[in-house]
Amino acid sequence: MKSTIEELGPTRVRMAIEVPWGDLDHAFGEVYKELGKQVRVPGFRPGKVPNRVLDQRIGRPVVLEQVVQHAIPEVYSEVVRENQVRVLGQPDIEVTRLDDNDTLAFTAEVDVAPKVEVPALDGLAVTVDDVEVTDEEIDAQITVMRERFGMLTGVERPAEDGDFVSIDLEATLDGQVLEDGSTTGMSYEVGTGSLMAGLDDAVRGLSADGSATFTTALLQGPDAGREAEVTVTVRSVKTKELPELDDEFAQTASEFDTLEELREDVRTRLARTKVLQQGAQARDKLVEHLLEAVEVPIPENLVEREMQFREQAMSRELQQAGMDWDSYLSMAGIEDKDAHDADQRKNIEEAVRTQFILDAIADEREVAVDNEDLSAQIMAQAQRSRMSPEQYAQQLQQGGNIAEFVADVRRTKTLAQLLEQTTITDASGNVVDLEALRPKTVPGPTADAADAPAEDADAPAVDDDADAPAVAGSDAEATTDATTAAAEAPAAVVTGSEAAVDEDVAKG
Repeated sequence: MKSTIEELGPTRVRMAIEVPWGDLDHAFGEVYKELGKQVRVPGFRPGKVPNRVLDQRIGRPVVLEQVVQHAIPEVYSEVVRENQVRVLGQPDIEVTRLDDNDTLAFTAEVDVAPKVEVPALDGLAVTVDDVEVTDEEIDAQITVMRERFGMLTGVERPAEDGDFVSIDLEATLDGQVLEDGSTTGMSYEVGTGSLMAGLDDAVRGLSADGSATFTTALLQGPDAGREAEVTVTVRSVKTKELPELDDEFAQTASEFDTLEELREDVRTRLARTKVLQQGAQARDKLVEHLLEAVEVPIPENLVEREMQFREQAMSRELQQAGMDWDSYLSMAGIEDKDAHDADQRKNIEEAVRTQFILDAIADEREVAVDNEDLSAQIMAQAQRSRMSPEQYAQQLQQGGNIAEFVADVRRTKTLAQLLEQTTITDASGNVVDLEALRPKTVPGPTADAADAPAEDADAPAVDDDADAPAVAGSDAEATTDATTAAAEAPAAVVTGSEAAVDEDVAKG
C-alpha cells in the first residue's frame, strides 16, 4: 500500500492512497460472505454460492462497489494510525482509480489538529480580586436564614408585596379553558414576578376570595405568543413574621450560642467562597494569557459542526418545551439572534483554541493520566450530575465518550500544573496560596450546605459559579419557594426558571 499526505493548510490535509489488489482479499471475503447469505441461487445452499456465480448473479460492478465501501474505512484508519495523523471529524473520500484485479486508489481530505508552537511558560503571573467580606454581605446571609425560619400568619387585609397568597388560576383563549393553563391552591409571594407577566398587578389589593382578570402572552404550546385571559382568585393572604435577631435565633438556626459567633461563622464561609472564586478567576486569567500568547489556527469545519450541533440540540430542547426560537429569545432578553450566534461562535473558537493549546503543552510535558486522575474526575462529575460514579462511568461508555473524557482530564491536569507554577497575587499585592483552594471540610452541622462544590484535588481552580454560603433551615409552615411555585404553575403561561431552556443543555 502506498500513501502520501499533502498539507492543504494548517488544519487540513489530503491523503492519496493506493491499495494493491492483493490487499483487498479480506474485503472481498467479507463482501462475498455477506452476499452469499442474502442471494438465493437454485442448486446451492445459502452461504455456499461460489464467488464467480455471485459475480454473474448480481454483477461484478456491484461486488466491486461493496468491496470499496468495505475496504476504504479500514485502509484509511490504518494510514491515519501509521502516520499518527490527529484527524478531526469525518474525511471527504473520492475514489480516483478502480482497476479490477489491479489497483484501488482514493483520496481523503480531512481536518487535522494544528501544530502549536508552545512558547516558554516561565514566570507566569496573574492578578485576582481581593478577598473582602462586607457587613452587608453578612447581613444578606443572615436574612436568608431568618427567611427560612419565618412563620406565616394569616391576615385579614388586601395582599401587598411580600405577602404569601394561596391562589387559583384559570387561563382561557377564545373563550376556551386551556388544559395546561389552570391550577388551584398554589402558593405565591406577591411582588416576585416569578410566574407570569401581569400576575403581581392583579393580585395586589385583593383580599381572600377576591378575583381579578388580566391578559398575558402564552409562552409554550401550539398557541405560544398569543394573548390569553387569566383569572386569579385569592384564597388566603399570609404575612411572614421573621424571628428576632438575637442569641436565641442563633441557637435555633445553628450550633452557635450567640449571634456574634454565628455572624463570624458566616464571615468565614463567605471568605472561603471568595477564595474559591479567586481560584476560578486565576484559572480564567491564565487561559486568557495562553490565548493571547499562543497562535492557534482554527479548523473552520470543526467550528461549523459545533455551531450546527448546538443549534439542533437547542431546537430539540425548545420543541420539547413547547417553545419556538422567538419565544426563547424574548424570554432570554436577546434582541439580535445574529449577535447571539456571533457570541456563540466566539465562545466555541476560544474553547477549541484552548483545547489545542493545552493538548500541545501536555504533549510537550508528557502529562499522563492515571486511574487516580480518572477516578477523581468521574466522582466530581458524577456529583455535579447528581448520579453515582458507576452510573456516570456507564453513561460515558455507552455514549462512546471515554476517549474525549480522558483527553479532558489530561487538559484539566495540565492546566492545574500550570496554575501551580503561576504566581497569583491579589489586587493588594498579597500572594494567594493555592493550597487554600483545595477542597476542605468546614466543621459544623451546616458545612454541606455552606461549602462550594469540591473540585478534583489536582485541579485547584474551582467553578466560578459556586453559590455563596447559606445555612439550611426548615419549618413546617415555611413558604413554597419560587421554584416550587413555578413547578405548580400553569405550563402555558409560566415565566419562572422552570420554563426557561438553558443554552448549556445543547452543548455536546
